[in-house]
Amino acid sequence: MGLENEFIFKLFASYAYEPGLVYTLLVSMMILSAFGLPFPEEVTLLAVGFLAYMGANPDLFPPPYPGAPYVHVTTASIIAFVAVFAADFLIYGIGRIAGPKVLAWKPIRKVLSENTMKKVEDWTRKYGAYACGIFRFTPGVRFPGHLACGILKFPVWKFALIDGIAALISVPTQIYLVAHYGGQILQGLQKFKLIVLGIAVVVALVLLYRHWRHRRRQRHQQTETNQVS
Repeated sequence: MGLENEFIFKLFASYAYEPGLVYTLLVSMMILSAFGLPFPEEVTLLAVGFLAYMGANPDLFPPPYPGAPYVHVTTASIIAFVAVFAADFLIYGIGRIAGPKVLAWKPIRKVLSENTMKKVEDWTRKYGAYACGIFRFTPGVRFPGHLACGILKFPVWKFALIDGIAALISVPTQIYLVAHYGGQILQGLQKFKLIVLGIAVVVALVLLYRHWRHRRRQRHQQTETNQVS
């Protein structure tokens, strides 16, 4: 898990039984993520889903006091969907109103690379308005993709419809899956960590063995050289 992902999980977990703050953080991070900042949308949604799982399983995760408020999966899903859709539409609106000159803005240039914009342009030419939905499912090109949809002046209703359907499919489902299957997911992660640890140990042993053989060969060659001289 990257440092930014670990930060997001810790941030949400520290407010597990303060749903108002969690929902506020959720909206904030959805907007920041939509603008290309390093707050991965998927990690935030999974973190919120896990908090909902904690709240729904007080026997596994005892609350600080009986009846403590917690994150509800349906409420979190609705808030996340609205935040994501609103952020996407805001970016589309900026591109539509400002036009191509938006790409010359200094903050935009810091976020967008030539390679990313080329990929966005290729997909837009190939899929047309349906690229709106593709961008929603593709981390890393959502911001430039939605911006490009606005710059190219895709019809407002078409962008809203396609992006809305894509967000409705992708956003609530991630929260619901973790909220309902959090236990199995945790077990899977633990097994995965054990597998990764085992592989790391094997790789380390192989590297140590190869290093030992290399040093031994060097010493042997040096000994032969000394004997010849």
